[in-house]
Amino acid sequence: MCWSATADLVAGTGIAVIGVAAVAGTRRARDLPLAALPLLLGAHQIIESVVWRSDGGTGPATVAWAVVALPLLAVWVPLGVYCAARHRVRTRLLVPLAAGAVTAVFLGYALAARPVTAEVRGHTLGYVLDLPHPQWLIAGYLLATVGSLLLSGDRRLVLLGVLVAVGAAVCAALWRLEFISTWCAFAAVCSVVLFDWARRRPRAVAGGRAGAVSGG
Repeated sequence: MCWSATADLVAGTGIAVIGVAAVAGTRRARDLPLAALPLLLGAHQIIESVVWRSDGGTGPATVAWAVVALPLLAVWVPLGVYCAARHRVRTRLLVPLAAGAVTAVFLGYALAARPVTAEVRGHTLGYVLDLPHPQWLIAGYLLATVGSLLLSGDRRLVLLGVLVAVGAAVCAALWRLEFISTWCAFAAVCSVVLFDWARRRPRAVAGGRAGAVSGG
């Protein structure tokens, strides 16, 4: 989330460009889901620029924003980490992947059964959705997203997990004050980290396993 429609549009476009570069530089097919994450984050920011220009409400852009932010990311991140991970660490990544799948089911059901509303609050947008047992859903979401990165066994992805955790805490604090939304800045930083990660990944070895993961 950014602090205005223009900021969201500019940030989203820039993040999407980073995503295109990350995908173009990917050397192994199994790294593509994670390398493409900045593309999804960029599209998410662009969608929110539409929500800003609509003054919030319950329109299609609001629903699309919530679908990406809630069930889709809850599955995309742990699945991307699982696909990219070395075989010896994949077993432990099944826990955040399962947590993401279960969380996504509940979040998807909530979005299908209940309306989601966006409200302009100063320089922030607030999204309101009546979730059952929100504390459990938040825990499952964080385990799926931040947890999978921290358990990845790759130094750059662990760094990304730390950045996401810190960024979420800072952005949540500023959002509660209705001062300014800064998530787009953290999304940009995270996208640069993912671009660097994708660029440094080893090439796939035909007929065999690739070499050790750079930085892992």
